[in-house]
Amino acid sequence: MRKYAPALLVDVVLVVVFAALGRSSHDEGLDLVGIASTAWPFLGGLTAGWFLTAWLYRDKFDALAAVPTGLLVWISTLAVGMLLRAVTGQGTATAFVIVATLFLGVFLIGWRFLAGVVARRGVRTG
Repeated sequence: MRKYAPALLVDVVLVVVFAALGRSSHDEGLDLVGIASTAWPFLGGLTAGWFLTAWLYRDKFDALAAVPTGLLVWISTLAVGMLLRAVTGQGTATAFVIVATLFLGVFLIGWRFLAGVVARRGVRTG
């Protein structure tokens, strides 16, 4: 598990940044409790995505892979996050779902894609 901690930490930080940016763009407070209240549904989805991916690909799990890991983590973070927001009375307006879909997709898949490009370049030039 220790070897996956850096990738998990990057995902958690990106979800928290998503929550903070969203709160900031709506002139909501950036206090710890406010950010946590916005982030927790997506952190729950992120957790589900990590467990699902690790279980499905247990023999070949690669936390840095854009596909399937990034893709499954993104979909789980978004779907479970929105479901948890809906059942707890938090907003799931269409515009918010679109923004969350794009932001989380770019960040949760994007950093893995970039890490893969950097790793491949390192292999070729190293």
